[in-house]
Parts: sequence; C-alpha cells; structure tokens
Amino acid sequence: MNRSPALLLAAALATDPGRPFVTFYDEATGERIELSVTTFANWVAKTANLLVDGLGLAPGDVVHLDLPRHWQTPVWAVAAWSAGLTLDLDGNLADAALAVCGPDGIASAQAAADVVAVSLRPLGAPFPVGALPAGVYDYGREVAGSGDHFSPTRTTSPLLTGGGPALTEEAEQRGAAWGLGEGGRLLVAAPLSALDDLL
Repeated sequence: MNRSPALLLAAALATDPGRPFVTFYDEATGERIELSVTTFANWVAKTANLLVDGLGLAPGDVVHLDLPRHWQTPVWAVAAWSAGLTLDLDGNLADAALAVCGPDGIASAQAAADVVAVSLRPLGAPFPVGALPAGVYDYGREVAGSGDHFSPTRTTSPLLTGGGPALTEEAEQRGAAWGLGEGGRLLVAAPLSALDDLL
C-alpha cells in the first residue's frame, strides 16, 4: 500500500480537516502559529505548485532543504514529496536543482541552480523589498500566486538522497515506539536538519 506523505496528508484532510496539525513556537520572538490540517495542506499545495509550475521542477529532481526548526520546514518537505522530488539534507548543492534556505543560508545556497529564500517572518511574510540578491526567489512573494490545489505525483523516486521510499514506514515505526496513535501530536525540539530529526 502506498503510504506516501502526500497520501497520509490527504487521509488526515478527509478524516478531520479542522484539527490542529502543526503548532510552532518561537521563544525568541514570542511568535506562535497553529496550522490546521486544512491550512497545512493549503500551504503544501501552493508550495508544490510553485515547485512544478513556477520553477519547472520534475519528478526525481533534487531539492536541497536548509531551513531551521520552523513550521515552513515540514511544509516544504511534504510539498517536495508531493511533487515527486527528492530532498537533500546533506548540503550536496552541486546535484540540487533548487536550494531552499532561510535568511542565514542565502550566500552558500547560491551554488545551486536556483535558490528560494524563506524569510521565516510571521505568517509567511516576504522579505522587505530589495533585501535579497538578484536571482534569489522570495518564497513569501512567489507562493502567494500559486494554486490552492495540487494532485500528488505518483513516483518511485527516493524521498531523500541516499534513501529509499520506505521513509513513512520508518516514521510510523518510531511513532508507534513513542506511543503515538492516529492523530497523535509530537513536540519537536530538534533542528530538523538531519534525517532523524525530520522523521
């Protein structure tokens, strides 16, 4: 049975779309944002449409993801997987069709073919006008015009560089070991920069 992240999200959307799904706290700024399943799925759809229609990525292309612990990190992961793309968390920019980074990673990310910078500002706000180098896409501006619906790509591409499509099974096994059931919620304090953290 295909238990891809995109199909698991679709199942959650069909079952209980209004339940809290991702809650993000930034202790430094006091920001708190809570995304329902519906809101999270909408961000995923808009981001996947940006990847495919806006940036022209195709199944199997590699997206280097360099974001801190933030609510937009799982959005980007599930959007990339929905589009049949492979995530790189190890910094292999030479193989990446796209690098996605926060404000601190822009300079190093420019080794990739294309760069999307995420401001990490509240509510997904864009960077101030003129703040980004030429040629770097501002996620907050670009995603706004993307479509609200996306049909996940069926692909056998690995979900992560160096890994196979068994990612969801491994994540489910860890959830079971932690006592998480359907609809369970997990507090994540890890930086989401490596496979174990993302799982």
